[in-house]
Amino acid sequence: MISITPAAARQVRESARQGQMEGLPLRIAAKRNPDGTLHYAMGFDDKELEHDNRFTSEGIEIVVADTSMPLLQGTVIDYVELEPGKFEFIFLNPNDPNYQPSEATD
Repeated sequence: MISITPAAARQVRESARQGQMEGLPLRIAAKRNPDGTLHYAMGFDDKELEHDNRFTSEGIEIVVADTSMPLLQGTVIDYVELEPGKFEFIFLNPNDPNYQPSEATD
């Protein structure tokens, strides 16, 4: 399962509103880089594919293709202030070699 924090859900809703994408699911993808780290992608998607996995977290519908599912299992997506005034989505993923559990936030 993949989950999203309340802060991330608020930002996803705001992004959907700004982009006139309300009602579309959020597609999350991951692939392993040659050095073993993970590359993430996400965006709103109106395509329904046969082998999609669907989750709902904090009222956000999340869609993940079968190919990304093993890399994303157990991931929490958060929206945090990394530097003063600079907010970004982060992926707290136990499958990522750079994951540090102490980074998790509420």
